[in-house]
Amino acid sequence: MAGVEQSVNDPYLWLEEVTDERALDWARAHNDVVVARFAASERFTDLEGRILDMLDTDAKIAYPSRRGRWLYNYWRDAAHPRGLWRRTTFAEYAKDAPDWDVLIDLDALATAEDENWVWGGAGVLRPEQSRALISMSRGGADAKVVREFDIETREFIDPADGGFHLPEAKSDLRWIDIDTVYVGTDFGPDSLTDSGYPRIAKRWRRGTPLTEAETVFEGTADDVAVSAGYDRTPGYERHFVGRSTDFFNEEVYLLEDDGSLRYLDVPTDASESWYKDWLLILLKSAWEVGGTNYPAGALLAIDFEKFLSGAREFEAVFTPDARTSLHGYGWTENHLLLITLEDVQTKLYVLTPGPDGWTGQPLADAPPMATTSVMNLDPLEGGDEFMLTTSGFTNPATLLASAVGGQAEKLKQEPGFFDASGIETEQFFAKSDDGTMVPYFVIRHRDRKGTPGPTVMSGYGGFEVSRTPAYSGASGMGWLERGGTWVMTNIRGGGEYGPEWHTSVQKANRHKVYEDFAAIAKDLVARGITTAEQLGAVGGSNGGLLMGVMLTRYPELFGAIVCQVPLLDMKRYHLLLAGASWVAEYGDPDKPEEWEYISKYSPYQNTDADAVYPPILLTTSTRDDRVHPGHARKMAALLEEQGHTFWYHENIEGGHGGAADNKQSAFQAGLIYEFFTQMLMERGE
Repeated sequence: MAGVEQSVNDPYLWLEEVTDERALDWARAHNDVVVARFAASERFTDLEGRILDMLDTDAKIAYPSRRGRWLYNYWRDAAHPRGLWRRTTFAEYAKDAPDWDVLIDLDALATAEDENWVWGGAGVLRPEQSRALISMSRGGADAKVVREFDIETREFIDPADGGFHLPEAKSDLRWIDIDTVYVGTDFGPDSLTDSGYPRIAKRWRRGTPLTEAETVFEGTADDVAVSAGYDRTPGYERHFVGRSTDFFNEEVYLLEDDGSLRYLDVPTDASESWYKDWLLILLKSAWEVGGTNYPAGALLAIDFEKFLSGAREFEAVFTPDARTSLHGYGWTENHLLLITLEDVQTKLYVLTPGPDGWTGQPLADAPPMATTSVMNLDPLEGGDEFMLTTSGFTNPATLLASAVGGQAEKLKQEPGFFDASGIETEQFFAKSDDGTMVPYFVIRHRDRKGTPGPTVMSGYGGFEVSRTPAYSGASGMGWLERGGTWVMTNIRGGGEYGPEWHTSVQKANRHKVYEDFAAIAKDLVARGITTAEQLGAVGGSNGGLLMGVMLTRYPELFGAIVCQVPLLDMKRYHLLLAGASWVAEYGDPDKPEEWEYISKYSPYQNTDADAVYPPILLTTSTRDDRVHPGHARKMAALLEEQGHTFWYHENIEGGHGGAADNKQSAFQAGLIYEFFTQMLMERGE
C-alpha cells in the first residue's frame, strides 16, 4: 500500500477509537516492544533516574506568578508528584528557603477523591484574593473540571452551597466579581464550535443554575471559539467579548452596560490589548490607516478613548527590520517593557509615554546565545517592579528582580544538571531552496569540531511559535554528555523574524517549512558537523508533522527520527478533536484545490513500501484531546504493514504534553535519548 489515498479506504480507522480495548491492546503490545528494547537497560535506568532527580529537586527555581503582595507557585517534587499549589510573600520568596503556604495538595486531593487529577491552572479573584477558580483534568487532557476554591478556608465550595462548578469540558470561566463570572462551556447541543470549544459566552450569577446563565454573545459553529472577560483596572473597568473566526483572526468587542457591543475596528489578525488610557495593536500584516502604512510586526499605540471616537493617528512604538522582531511586551504601572529578537537573540527596552510622545531606552543587558524574558509584571498592584529570567543552552536559569530605573538583584540560580565544560554554542545560517537564509544553533563540545559526529536537530515550524535558546538538563545528560551534538532550528512557520516568518508559509506555501528543515540538515553535513547516517531529528505536535514529512519526503537525509504527539493524516486532521481550528494554518482537505497541495506532503498518504526509511520512534498519549492519538497509531500500523523499521509508544495518560507527572516526563525523555544513542551512536558497532 503506497499510503492511504482516501479516508473511506483507510483500513486503520479503528485505531481512531481512542479508548477501544482492541486499540489499547494494540498500543500496549507495541509499548512492550519499546520498553524491552530501549527502557530495560541499566543505562536507561540511570538516565531516567537523573532526569527525574532534576525534575524533582528543590534546587530548581520555583517560578512565581505575582498577584499584588502574593507570589503563587505550582510545584512538583518526589514527595508531591501531582503537585502543590502554594503562595508566599516577596520578602519570604527572596530567602534561600522560603516558607510556602500550601493551598492545595493535589496528591492528597486525588487520593481522597479517587481521581487521576492533573493540575490545569488557577484563576485568582482580585483584588481580594480570597477565591480561585481551579482547573483540573483527568489524566492531562485539555478538557478540564473547574471548581471554586475558598483560599481562606482551603476548601472547595460545594455547588449546593453556591460554588461555581463546571463538569469536564473545554471551558472558559473568568471572574467578574465574587458573585459573577463569564462562562463558556458545553451547555448542550449546538453550544460548541466544530473545533470543540465554547460557541456561546454567558454571564453566570452565584446561586443560580447554569441553565439560567444570561447569554452575552454567540458565535457560529465554524468559529474556533468565543470568550468574554472583564478588565478590573480601577477607573478603567471594561467588559469585552472575543470571537475567534479562525486560529489567527479574532473580532473583539467592548460589551456596554446595556448589553450592546462596540466593535474594535482593527485588523482581525492583529493582537490588541489595552491598559488604562492606551490601546496597543501588534500587527500581523501590513495595515494602511489614517493615511499611513504600517508594516507587519509593528506595535502601534493610541489613546483608547480617542480611538473609540474615531482617531487613527497611531504612534509606532516598535517597528521591525529584516533582523529584528518583537517577541513580547507588557506594562508596569508607568512603563511599557519590550522584548525583541535580533537574529533570535533577545534585547530588552523600556518605553515611557509622556505628553510629548513616547521615549525609549535599553532596559537591561541580555547575554548572547541566551534567552532573557520579562515576567511578573503587575501594573495594578506591583508598581514598576518586574522580574527577569535568563538561560542559555549550557547556562542554567537565573531569576532576577528589578524595577524600572533600578539595578537587577539576583533572586535565584539553578544549578547545572550536566557537565557543560567545553560545550559551546554557535549560530549558523542555511540557504533554503528559495534563497531564504534560515538560522540554527549548534551546541557541541569544542573537541567535536572538525569531526562529523552523532547529531540531533529539533524543529517545529508553525503557528508563529518562536524557538529561542534555553537550558535543557535532559538533553545535556542524555545527549551532550555522551558526545552528541544538539541543533535547534529556527525554520519558517515560527515567529523568530516577526509574523511574516509565519504567514509566508501557511497553506499552499507549507512546503517551504520542510525545505528549510531539509536545507539545515544538508548544511550540517556540508559543514562537516555530521553525516546523514549520524543525523537524527525530533519534533512534536506540528513538529511531529514535520518529522513525518522528513521521513516520507527526505528519508535520505537522516539516520533516525523521533515523532511525538504528531499530526500525520492530513486528510482527516480537521475531523479529529481540535483539528478544525487549524484549517487556517494548513488548509481545508475537503476543498479539492487545498487538498491538492496538502496531499503532496501528508505523511500518511505518502508512505511507500518500496522506499528506504530511517528507523522512527512514534510516541503519543491516549489522553491527548488536542492532537488525536489516531495519527500516530495509524502511521505506525501502516509502517508495520509496509515492513519499515519503526517503534511505537503510547502513554495511556498525559495529555498533549505526553506526560502527566515528572516520572512520566523522565521516562519519555530518557526513551528519546536512548533511542538516538542506539540508532546514531551504536549502530554498526
